[in-house]
Amino acid sequence: MIRLNGVCKSFGNLEVLRDIDLHVAEGEKITIIGPSGSGKSTLIRCINALERPTTGEIFLNGEPLLASNHTQMVRMYCAMVFQQFNLYPHLTALQNITLAPVKLQKKGRAEAEEIAWHYLDVVGLREKAHVYPSTLSGGQQQRIAIARALATRQKILLFDEPTSALDPEMVQEVLDVMIRLSQEFITMIVVTHEMGFAKQVADRVIFLDNGVLVEEAPPGEFFANPKNERTRAFLSKILH
Repeated sequence: MIRLNGVCKSFGNLEVLRDIDLHVAEGEKITIIGPSGSGKSTLIRCINALERPTTGEIFLNGEPLLASNHTQMVRMYCAMVFQQFNLYPHLTALQNITLAPVKLQKKGRAEAEEIAWHYLDVVGLREKAHVYPSTLSGGQQQRIAIARALATRQKILLFDEPTSALDPEMVQEVLDVMIRLSQEFITMIVVTHEMGFAKQVADRVIFLDNGVLVEEAPPGEFFANPKNERTRAFLSKILH
């Protein structure tokens, strides 16, 4: 479903991604971990065409992601949940969720609202449909943002540290929704600092450090027996 071949990304003289090769199968759940500044967010922003690789190739469902087609391709395959929710403050929760299906996918209002109600149920916030984001907690706003991404019914869901802006007591309510989603046949890439979540839902854990894909393995193997010294050093800091 996703293939990266030799992807590099630089901002001026700063090399943020270095020769990334990554293949993600349809329905696979990938978590990306690593220290701050390691290139994790830039990697998924490249997949979602919010950043263009300096060199290298990205394919979605076997089709190349190009400057000429990236808007169409991303609308066809990807939805993204951001760290800072990015809900439209002047729209209700229901209006936030129906916006993309109506404006981008040209669905009728009734169909878009039917989809939105379904995903409000999925994230457990049906009763908040007609309220504005400013009245919601951070955890509730992020769950609405997840519902908004789901309502596009894309094959690929990208999450950029979806719990890092939340108070600790709100983290679990968002993770619970994502754990339920992980049981669906959706391709998910999640940048996260939540190691328990990575252990529970990932088919593979990927460790990025200094822009390099250092190690990848199933979570049981990755956490129990990391092969690379940089991986071991990172895990020893955050797990103990």
